[in-house]
Amino acid sequence: MTNKILNIAEEYSDTPAGRYLSDGNYSGQRFRDEFLFPALQNNCEVEVILDGTLGCGSSFLEEAFGGLIREKNMDLAEIESKLHITSSRALYKNKIWQYLKDAQLEKKKKK
Repeated sequence: MTNKILNIAEEYSDTPAGRYLSDGNYSGQRFRDEFLFPALQNNCEVEVILDGTLGCGSSFLEEAFGGLIREKNMDLAEIESKLHITSSRALYKNKIWQYLKDAQLEKKKKK
């Protein structure tokens, strides 16, 4: 297995926005399902680069990353061992990890 770099601005959109497919072509759901989840399944480590985008809304980030646990049934420990977030905006990195932790807590509550 290999390592994968996903540069959102270059490979997806410099204006990622929205939660669901119905919100537009560059939603968090589409990024998760077509880019992020397959990369995590097929590689040892995945680096997601957020720099270069004009911004990332909370709905995009929550669905793309929190949805890995909620929709794809991944475990936080597995994600932590594989996923690396690169961003000059610490707020984005902090939000992503918080969304992942929140999704894991909700998953545990439902068991």
